Amino acid sequence: MDFKDTPEEAAYRQQVREWLTANAPKKREGEPDPLGESNDGLAASKAWQAKKAAAGYACITWPKEWGGQGGNPIQQVIFGQEESAFPTPGNPFQIGLGMCVPTVMTFADEETKKRFVGPAMRGEEIWCQLFSEPSGGSDVAGARTRAERAPDGSGDWIINGQKVWTTGAQFSDYGIVICRTNPDAPKHKGMTMFWIDMKDPGVEVRPIHQMSGGSGFNEVFFTDLRVKDSQRLGAVDDGWRVSLVTLMNERLAVGGASGAGWSAFMEAARETPGLDGGAAIKDQALREKLADWYVQAEGLKHTRNRTMTALSKGETPGPESSIGKIISAVQMQDLANSAVEMLDQYGIINDPALAPLRGAFHASLMSAPGMRIAGGTDEILRNIIAERVLGLPGDIRVDKDVAFKDLPTGR
Repeated sequence: MDFKDTPEEAAYRQQVREWLTANAPKKREGEPDPLGESNDGLAASKAWQAKKAAAGYACITWPKEWGGQGGNPIQQVIFGQEESAFPTPGNPFQIGLGMCVPTVMTFADEETKKRFVGPAMRGEEIWCQLFSEPSGGSDVAGARTRAERAPDGSGDWIINGQKVWTTGAQFSDYGIVICRTNPDAPKHKGMTMFWIDMKDPGVEVRPIHQMSGGSGFNEVFFTDLRVKDSQRLGAVDDGWRVSLVTLMNERLAVGGASGAGWSAFMEAARETPGLDGGAAIKDQALREKLADWYVQAEGLKHTRNRTMTALSKGETPGPESSIGKIISAVQMQDLANSAVEMLDQYGIINDPALAPLRGAFHASLMSAPGMRIAGGTDEILRNIIAERVLGLPGDIRVDKDVAFKDLPTGR
């Protein structure tokens, strides 16, 4: 691994830093709003996205003809690192620009691309991804939402079914949806992907109230939603291959652990009374936990450095990057649990105005279980690491060659 920027990367980092210093907000207004869910948060996010797009920083790796810089993934990583040092608004465009629109750019016709790519990049329109269903979350190929040809011979499709855990659907303008179009084919071979208008009367969005207090996830119901064949992405019954392109774009995102980390916990432990009247930081068992969290954080940092090195060389990061999510999500939950217990009476106060670190530990505690599911459960990611990193034999999958309609449903 190479921990240093190349001269070209260092020059780009300096260029980005200067632009951010001149243009990024200096302080965050109002309460933290990571997804830009509130009206004020959404307006601030759109304004910041438009400013980045005008300067070419919205989608650095996209071709210049679509408003990008034609840059490489490491430049995108560098911008993300530098941007994280500023109190910028929430980012409700991450799924659209990171997963949905690249899929549209790959499979849609020129007219569709010209219509949607620019507005999405400038933050004028927001996209969501509709994959998970009540009967199939980790198993994307288990989708039961149906798309059938309209009986009037128009060539249109009629979609009926339900999706769930759709992030940002309540404020999205468009989305990409995976549907079952051929139940006689094996489950990976009978799906087709479409882009849809989320404001269509045939689409009903119901926000899910989470125990964290937020409503970032949604149920989405389709009732006789009519879409034109021109809204199809890829060939009929080839939706699995199209969805892999979508998910590969997700895998290229290089992220770190979210929530309050070990250093924030250590600061809180210095100021919190322990059982013997002294500072909680003097407790030996607590210090051992801190040491474990620090070692995990360093391991995550170097795993990300490995990924960044691969990007810098023009390579695609390997499946070992799945390690990052497993470790960071579990650590986030363990750290938040320990922090809330350590804070004693303060541990039950969820008001950011009163709780230590503006309730950061409490927010982590409530969101950590979802983090261990979203984007691939712990179990799925462990299978990926076992099979693709360690070379262990894969699970026996008896449903791969069976017609989808013949699969047992549990009903």
